[in-house]
Amino acid sequence: MTSSLTSQEVWAELDKQLFAVLGMVTAENESRTVGVVYVVRDHKLYVATGKETWKVRHVTNNPHVSVTVPIAKRIPLMPFIRIPAATITFSGRAAVRELNELDESLLQALLRGLQELPETHESICIVEIVPEKEFITYGVGVSLMTMRNTQMARGRVPVA
Repeated sequence: MTSSLTSQEVWAELDKQLFAVLGMVTAENESRTVGVVYVVRDHKLYVATGKETWKVRHVTNNPHVSVTVPIAKRIPLMPFIRIPAATITFSGRAAVRELNELDESLLQALLRGLQELPETHESICIVEIVPEKEFITYGVGVSLMTMRNTQMARGRVPVA
């Protein structure tokens, strides 16, 4: 038996988090990952980055990406006990967007004050990630005790 999560619960958890690992493929078909800070809007993830970064080059060449969001787990009053992070993983499609293509409230959430600097504004773009098919979860929506049973801690949930 696996976890009985809903897609709404997974989206709510994604919205609570802010860090993810973005997986891409280079033009030479080599895998690469990078840590990113994201914002969720309208069932999409958005990442602000420099226009000249290698992640923009890789996503432009191949829009197929993977994303893993780690979710720290702790035992209250016993933080010295190490527990594996829960995770949400999915495949998706990424596209590079210019700042003028996006809503002002989204830009404010992403840029966190940087939009006031015109020179910074010109060098930034946004990577929009649309999850596809299903979320694969581990330890999301289950107790720490349940996480000990990998069958019970796993889940697959449609994205929509």
